[in-house]
Amino acid sequence: MSSIAAVHGVVPTHRYTQAEITELAAQVFLPEGADQGLLKRLHGSAQVESRHLVLPLEEYRKLDGFGAANDAFISAAVDLGAEAVSGALEQAGLTPADVDVIMFTSVTGIAAPSIEARVAGRLKMRPDVKRIPIFGLGCVAGAAGIARLHDYLLGWPGHVAVLLSVELCSLTLQQGDASVANLVASALFGDGAAAVVIRGSGRTAGPQVVATRSHLYPCSERVMGWEVRDSGLGIVLDAGVPEIVRAYLPDDVGGLLAEHGLTSKDVHTWVCHPGGPKVLEAVAEALDLPRESLGVTWRSLAAIGNLSSASVLHVLADTMRGPAPPTGSAGLLMAMGPGFCSELVLLRW
Repeated sequence: MSSIAAVHGVVPTHRYTQAEITELAAQVFLPEGADQGLLKRLHGSAQVESRHLVLPLEEYRKLDGFGAANDAFISAAVDLGAEAVSGALEQAGLTPADVDVIMFTSVTGIAAPSIEARVAGRLKMRPDVKRIPIFGLGCVAGAAGIARLHDYLLGWPGHVAVLLSVELCSLTLQQGDASVANLVASALFGDGAAAVVIRGSGRTAGPQVVATRSHLYPCSERVMGWEVRDSGLGIVLDAGVPEIVRAYLPDDVGGLLAEHGLTSKDVHTWVCHPGGPKVLEAVAEALDLPRESLGVTWRSLAAIGNLSSASVLHVLADTMRGPAPPTGSAGLLMAMGPGFCSELVLLRW
């Protein structure tokens, strides 16, 4: 089994209340004189109190096209990524030279050389560090990244692996787009980054990864994703996500747990991606969980919004900073995203 040695989440310095972001959204997304009722209802029901944005609010009106937004992504992603990786390595008692493989995931910007290459250079990682950049997994990638690095460490148990996620969701919102999907995105998504250090051998203070499970759901390509437009990345977001959760998640979770002689009643710690209020309510209903089982996730959603792939890693970091779960107790980390798919990681403290 691999072990999670450290998790470090970071957010940009610009923090705004939901009301401030709602005011900007009305100016940027709606036609002049348009009714703001739907926008305000969506923002009010998101249960997000504040978010961190990579740019000052007034700068978003000045972004002129995909190129300008992507330039902003690259610059900020390297800064936030280096901060996240440095913090995680320091927590783990390691240095950049100790890293054998670094995986990077994002779905909110594009870079070649990819962000982890630039971060590796800035932090002076070894020139033989292995790099694995991933694009397209979206919200599920925080969980999937831990799972795939666990797979890697089964073959290289002496290695140190780092997962880096940087998601600057605010840079993808489409000006002049009053679609429900774009308005929902403007109500939920924030900006942030997180890094995880995973070791293949040697016990750490963090949880062990026991097993993982992936499920790619049939005929669900249009549930979540991007439309690549001249103006950038336009969100695809189907209102049926909560029903997909109810339909598939119980069997996914039950099947993984049963393989290890467990049921959901045996899980002490739930680490769930904060997809949004309706999704979290569907998760709790599908798995028959009391609301406080997902309390860390609800609080993360309120404090910083949905950070796509970085969110579940922030929830994991918050969980690891809290009261230590009983030694030997089970935990389950889970996320869902484009595909449409789920990724589950069974943990043991």
